[in-house]
Amino acid sequence: MLAYVQTGARTSGQTKFLLDESQLPQRWYNIRSDMPTAPQPVLHPGTGQPVGPDDLAPLFPMELIGQEVSEDAEIAIPQEVLDLYRLWRPTPLYRAHRLESAIGTRSRIFYKYEGVSPAGSHKPNTAVAQAYYNKREGRTRLSTETGAGQWGSALAFACRLIGLECKVYMVRISYDQKPNRRSMIQAWGAEIVPSPSQDTQSGRAILADHPDSPGSLGIAISEAVEDAAGRDDTAYALGSVLNHVLLHQTVIGQEALAQMELAGAFPDVVIGCVGGGSNFAGLAFPFLREKIAGREIDVLACEPAACPTLTRGVFAYDFGDTSKLTPLVAMHTLGHDFVPAPIHAGGLRYHGVAPLISQLVRDGLVRAEAYLQNDVFASALTFAGSEGILPAPEAAHAIHGTLQAAHAADESGEERTILFNLSGHGHFDMGAYDRYFSGQLEDVALDEGEIQRALEAIEGLPTPA
Repeated sequence: MLAYVQTGARTSGQTKFLLDESQLPQRWYNIRSDMPTAPQPVLHPGTGQPVGPDDLAPLFPMELIGQEVSEDAEIAIPQEVLDLYRLWRPTPLYRAHRLESAIGTRSRIFYKYEGVSPAGSHKPNTAVAQAYYNKREGRTRLSTETGAGQWGSALAFACRLIGLECKVYMVRISYDQKPNRRSMIQAWGAEIVPSPSQDTQSGRAILADHPDSPGSLGIAISEAVEDAAGRDDTAYALGSVLNHVLLHQTVIGQEALAQMELAGAFPDVVIGCVGGGSNFAGLAFPFLREKIAGREIDVLACEPAACPTLTRGVFAYDFGDTSKLTPLVAMHTLGHDFVPAPIHAGGLRYHGVAPLISQLVRDGLVRAEAYLQNDVFASALTFAGSEGILPAPEAAHAIHGTLQAAHAADESGEERTILFNLSGHGHFDMGAYDRYFSGQLEDVALDEGEIQRALEAIEGLPTPA
């Protein structure tokens, strides 16, 4: 308590920067129109040729397929989607006065808080859009995977509001670790099973070889894709990675640009955590448009050391799922059969990163760092003890990256303006915090031997240009 009294003078000034509902972005921003290097084409796994709309039609509605390949700078948001966005958007931007005081930095720290959505994260920004387009094109049911459960709960929420059935394959380790998250998914009427499951051929095959498998997003994707491909009434919905998913999330960064203007500031550093990449893209892409146009901005992607896809993976064509049911995409990958250690940031346990983000890293517009989970949880508690919000383990990676950036600025004698995406709250992650408090949280740094073993799975696949 004494620390807050001593540093109270630093907490003066406006804390929240809010937009009116009338200022909700009317269009999604498509970074493909501004990228200096076009992303590599998506390839058919059988022929090795670029996929066409007909190849994707069994899984996705045509409107989303069109968005996936669009090079238009902006795409209008349907009025029905905007009406649902207004349940929680625009989300607040905070100046982290108390965090600045707690760590003694001269830098200014801001965060965009997506945990105010009904599902508690950024994920409904695309869940609502995907459910809307599927309903409009006649689908009555969606299947999906989820890691930590944020995407599964977001899609369950969206399907309930729009009137679709929903089946969620939840990575087993998270299914066991987060019972309240799966209850939330059921509360919105969705069916949920742990993955790998007995409900699909791919799930049964994994269990036959590895009956105690903790699961992975790659495995769960295989199950959800198989589910959708086997039913005419069902489409597949993905919560990250694909171009149209990242597109829908750009409402975050567009709002943040307007809110930073209200604050009379512009970020020198923009930070987000990265698993598949959707929350990172949502905040960073509108700022990357400014960077590509010549503005100096350091854009930092933060990932777990147990799944260091951007920092230690390779840029290659790979499958998005373990059972090789999806098309081949060029991305940073650890190999499609890689099963990450059961760290508590379940939403970051994915072997690949969005192709758009991978290309931006390759072009030097985005840099990446990887952190151990005990360091991440320590930073999460520093944030919670000053700002009051208990962050999700995934979002805590962005917090840790922010503290690192602030310390680096102080050491170099600079005063920097840092903006990060607090992509979700940690109210369903208390088991992870309990393990941290009891000293049972293990640090996992992926060894080189496991990386090399996992990368053998992509030998013989096409090579990116």
